Amino acid sequence: MGHEEHRLEAPRTLRIFVVTASDTRGEAEDESGAFLKTAVAAAGHALAGYRIVKDEPAQIRAALEEAARAGADAVVVNGGTGIAARDRTYEAVAGLLEKRLDGFGELFRMLSYAEIGSAAMLSRAVAGVWGGRAVFSVPGSRAAVRLAWEKLIGPEVGHVLREIRKDAGRA
Repeated sequence: MGHEEHRLEAPRTLRIFVVTASDTRGEAEDESGAFLKTAVAAAGHALAGYRIVKDEPAQIRAALEEAARAGADAVVVNGGTGIAARDRTYEAVAGLLEKRLDGFGELFRMLSYAEIGSAAMLSRAVAGVWGGRAVFSVPGSRAAVRLAWEKLIGPEVGHVLREIRKDAGRA
């Protein structure tokens, strides 16, 4: 069975939790989180929850635990994926992943390169499987979030969940 058939078998409606990791943004300034909440609804998915947390590993992990308790099928974390001293989202998320989807980060950087050039190499976007759900971690700029959602997450999140559930015997 090819990937097109897999997509056809993918769940249509998912519960997606949005986490914004930022030391400076509140909900009023969180354009990236607002974009994701709108995009999740426009795709026909349910918003399982939304949190803004400091770019602190313990707070990021707590938000992921909250997403798990909320029954999220997928979590999209935005912010904190760069290389500045305060950017610690990558470590928090990558450290929890049971399986990494290396292609996600590779493709994100390739697509980002087409938009912003060589600065794309500074992104540590990462995705994978944690606790039976998909977790995507992307830069916090609205342009990066839009790119990740429209080109990668939105088109494939159902397929990713289908594969995760198949592995768990819940296809």
